[in-house]
Amino acid sequence: MPLSQNDFRVHRQNVMARMAPNSIAVIAAAPTAVRSRDTDYPYRQNSDFYYLSGFNEPDALLVLAPGRPEGEFLMLCRPKNKQMEIWEGRMAGLEGACDTYGADEAFAIDEAGDVLPKLLDGCSQIYYSIGLDTVLDQQVIQWLNSVKKNARAGASAPDVLSNLDQLLHEQRLIKSEQELTVLRESCDLAAKAHARAMQACRPGMMEFQLESELTYTFAQGGAPAVAYNSIVGGGENACILHYTDNNHALNSGDLVLIDAGCEKDMYASDITRTFPVSGTFSEPQALLYRLTLEAQLAAIKKIKPGNRWNEPHDESVSVLTKGLVSLGLLEGDLQTLIEEGAYKRFYMHRVGHWLGIDVHDVGAYKVNGEWRPLEVGMVMTVEPGLYIAPDDQTVEPRWRGIGIRIEDDVVVTQDGCEVMTAGVPKTIEDIEALMQSA
Repeated sequence: MPLSQNDFRVHRQNVMARMAPNSIAVIAAAPTAVRSRDTDYPYRQNSDFYYLSGFNEPDALLVLAPGRPEGEFLMLCRPKNKQMEIWEGRMAGLEGACDTYGADEAFAIDEAGDVLPKLLDGCSQIYYSIGLDTVLDQQVIQWLNSVKKNARAGASAPDVLSNLDQLLHEQRLIKSEQELTVLRESCDLAAKAHARAMQACRPGMMEFQLESELTYTFAQGGAPAVAYNSIVGGGENACILHYTDNNHALNSGDLVLIDAGCEKDMYASDITRTFPVSGTFSEPQALLYRLTLEAQLAAIKKIKPGNRWNEPHDESVSVLTKGLVSLGLLEGDLQTLIEEGAYKRFYMHRVGHWLGIDVHDVGAYKVNGEWRPLEVGMVMTVEPGLYIAPDDQTVEPRWRGIGIRIEDDVVVTQDGCEVMTAGVPKTIEDIEALMQSA
């Protein structure tokens, strides 16, 4: 179930409560993006804009002006245009911006050059995403200069420009109960899709055919969009961390790594599972898989309030490095290998990232130079991996070309954490049983 307009109103109120007195915030909608010549990609709203409004159209500005008597929430958007609606679909218009999305006032986007200078006149501070949107940067300069031109008439422009991102993104980092409900729905659906892919997989399939099982399940479950380009890498392709070609055949005896999630009601899921194309792990595959799973489970145990962001990663490094030594893939003193980063030959990324409206969601990982403590309501992925390059001549041939990653989505709770993607198998026994039952 998507967030309600009351949820977006609460988001706005919380942001305005953190803004400086006599200030204003401006957020621009995402532009359309050209796919080829005169066709566009499906529209996807700027995440901050959506978080504060639920509005899903381009060519719009969202303005927050706490304490403004005429209204604190303003929208500038496209007026309704019946001819354009025939070609491109329904538009909210100025009336919809107020009646449907809760704006106190709405203006045509073409009036921004007149409206914004009037709003900025007398303000002491303006918040916006400085440096991320060249068009908005230029507009802000124009609006400020427009105010300054009337200085002799008593106009005064803000003398403080502040980056909205830190203020807003710190709020987005802690998910509300309503947001967690949507995230759980996204995670449940993604788990079903991964389980379906395990059951559908057969030697000889193309990677993109296996990918279609995921996208079909997403759409049937109410998520028409993926959260990111799906990774379906068979055999050596699993060793390419961001492999998205998905155009090779799946061969018996190989593993296939699927990293895929859906975007349901604008909230992302992000799951990775690795399983045998033919339904049964070989001995080398099983040894590396069990080690990766051991590292993931150990990392998840480190997720609880008060522990710091880096602790799950450090735990995964410790477990993986010790296991690599036991398997003969690394040699030397454990602590020295960790300190020197010897494991990075096989495990070159960190254990996870924030998750929310964006698959790599917002929020600082360090505060005042220190890894931040975990808090209730933070959502993160846990995704250790092992990748043995196919041309690595320093290891035995039986290990080469094996890529494994196991990823779940986890929310920090009062008592520790909740794995929201537990609906898809990840032990060898459960994976093999599911595949062989198909």
